[in-house]
Amino acid sequence: MSRFSVKEGRANKLEEALLEQLEQTAEERDELTEEEIGALAPEEFETVPYNAERAERIGYSNYSYWRSTLRMFLKNRLAVAMLIAIVLLMGFAIIQPYLPGQGTRGLTEGVLPAQGPKNAIRIYNWPVGTKDAGMPMKNQRPSGEFWFGTNAIGQDLWSMIWSGTRTSLIIGFAVALIEAVVGTFTGLLWGYIRKLDFFFTELYNVLNNIPTTIVLILCTYVMRASIPTLILAMSLTGWMGLARFIRNQVLMIRDRDFNLASRCLGTPTDRIIVKNLIPQMVSVIMLRMALAVPGAIGWEVFLSYIGLGLSVDTPSLGNLVNTGRAMISAPRLRYQLVFPAVILSVITICFYLVGNAFADAADPRNHL
Repeated sequence: MSRFSVKEGRANKLEEALLEQLEQTAEERDELTEEEIGALAPEEFETVPYNAERAERIGYSNYSYWRSTLRMFLKNRLAVAMLIAIVLLMGFAIIQPYLPGQGTRGLTEGVLPAQGPKNAIRIYNWPVGTKDAGMPMKNQRPSGEFWFGTNAIGQDLWSMIWSGTRTSLIIGFAVALIEAVVGTFTGLLWGYIRKLDFFFTELYNVLNNIPTTIVLILCTYVMRASIPTLILAMSLTGWMGLARFIRNQVLMIRDRDFNLASRCLGTPTDRIIVKNLIPQMVSVIMLRMALAVPGAIGWEVFLSYIGLGLSVDTPSLGNLVNTGRAMISAPRLRYQLVFPAVILSVITICFYLVGNAFADAADPRNHL
């Protein structure tokens, strides 16, 4: 017996085994076999009229990327709780100046510096008739009058912390948005257009060899320390990590079958990038944006620590943490560090957990 006849015999046996298994499956499901269907009388069949609407539904999938992403995200209860905490914290930081009684407790003759929200920088004086009338109510411990106490010049830490939270969140969201837009656009061009690969590679090598700390220090030292200066300094090199990652992802999926088919059909390059490439990287972009917010706040705290952050008349979490750090040696004044540090920690942890959970939910491979 030849080798071919042996293989042919094995193939026939395999075919017979598969047919037998299909017949058994049909019997288990109470389905009719082909012989039983052929033996049926024509009167037992019912003619179904043509329905155009049902015909269109054949092969239709009700899959929605964003609906599936939202469903996967809502399954993570911890991430949902952290998202609610972020929304509540941000919402209260925005509306806090407009709430009744904010920034007016115990105020007699307040001294207002030139900049900053009015009710966040008031200096509270002792009322007339008291021993220290007209003097600042400095270093008052938390009480019913001052919920978070006052600082060394008599400012209410409750209002200062929420004003600083607004400032830090503005910096964080601005930096995250710039990094996402510039990094995504640059990474797509870098990976998809081969002619630009050399230029962006050399640009990345040059900028990546400059320490971020040096860039931040030079920018804040040369220019006046302000919110736009910090945003510019953090955005100069912050986009490079996202751009390089997206470039690598584009190189992996650029020549896959669906992209080759789109190019063969004459699809414009911009449409291929928007429809075929970007949806594959939404999870990465959202994760980097979520992590960029606490990262920018952390850099702002670092610049305040080395004395190159925002001026003291512009409340920020960095200024408050740096000021409270000087009080750590005095046990009765440690509250000036504890309260801003707690708010800063909550923001950082919440954004980290929400960003990771949303990145997992936005990955199409997790959509079942």
